[in-house]
Amino acid sequence: MAIIGPDQLNRATLQRQLLLQRERATVREVVRRVVAVQAQSPPAPYVALWNRIADLDLADVDQAFADRSLIKASLMRITLHAVDVTDYPAFHAASTPLLRAARLNDRRFRDTGLTVDDADGAVAPLLELLETPRSKAEILEHLADNVSSEPRLWWALKTYAPLVHSPTGTPWSFDSDTRYERAPRLDRPPLDDAIRSLIRRYLAGLGPATIHDFAQFSLQPMSRARPAFEEMRDELVTQTTIDGDELFDIPDAPTLPDRDTPAPPRLLAMWDSTLLAYHDRSRMIPDQHRPHVIRRNGDVLPTVLVDGRVAGVWRTGPDGIEIGALEPIDADTWEALENEARLLLGALADRGRDIVGRTNSWWPKLPITSAHSVER
Repeated sequence: MAIIGPDQLNRATLQRQLLLQRERATVREVVRRVVAVQAQSPPAPYVALWNRIADLDLADVDQAFADRSLIKASLMRITLHAVDVTDYPAFHAASTPLLRAARLNDRRFRDTGLTVDDADGAVAPLLELLETPRSKAEILEHLADNVSSEPRLWWALKTYAPLVHSPTGTPWSFDSDTRYERAPRLDRPPLDDAIRSLIRRYLAGLGPATIHDFAQFSLQPMSRARPAFEEMRDELVTQTTIDGDELFDIPDAPTLPDRDTPAPPRLLAMWDSTLLAYHDRSRMIPDQHRPHVIRRNGDVLPTVLVDGRVAGVWRTGPDGIEIGALEPIDADTWEALENEARLLLGALADRGRDIVGRTNSWWPKLPITSAHSVER
């Protein structure tokens, strides 16, 4: 059984997440290869894909959302993700028990006096309404007329019902006036099959990984994740970390890159999936930086990768992009980071001058050792 060190695991993640080298591929192909792109912030999928696709035209991301080949919905970790439409049924089926329990067992729902049956009974009529995209106001009116005017009913349903966000147009396909529509009518697998499918997709895009890593990525309870891995053991490849933890992978995975494979600097999007996909976050984030880039309220700041790991943060503003280092960065790396910032500014063009505004509230509290600005 092969033993894999932390540096090689880091390079494996960068390779499969297309962060060692941008590739010429379609938006849909890349989203499928990286499993899912986090999408709490509307610009985040655009920046994430810009980091992975050579010469990306952001209009191609617009089109993927517009033609529903790429859809945005609450999925793993009770978080908004952009996923390939063909992945949605299995991802949602695997996530539904978590999504449903997280809301219907929450005191905020229980205190409404509504029952689980009230919520579940509202799903089918709601999906019929959402054959046409609807605003929150329209949905609340429908629920008030048919079930309850309690707004926390919608808070629960929008999390676990099979519905997706409906594109509203430029600059980021989705805006604060969120509209919702019924999820595409695709075959939905049984729960056990869905979890196995999600495991395969996770390992293809983020492996090798431990069962605990998968549980972190998906928030599947270990009582469900461990038996699924054991059932799949014969079809998976196993390896070991230097600490003795068992790693799983798909049998046709790419050859692991060498631990010394060059890793170019990158400006990752807010909530980039690579930072949240593992139980052992040190694969991508040095322990000393973790509390600074993953905030207590759940924000994950736009980060700077140097030699494959987080070394700083960045933000946009009226005048351009500012990069803040959390550790010493040499002159050549600063030059490469500034070039990345110029390329990103060119890609963003007139999309908006402040695309990571939530970072501004954290910026003064960060232990930034040095900063460089790149003007538009």
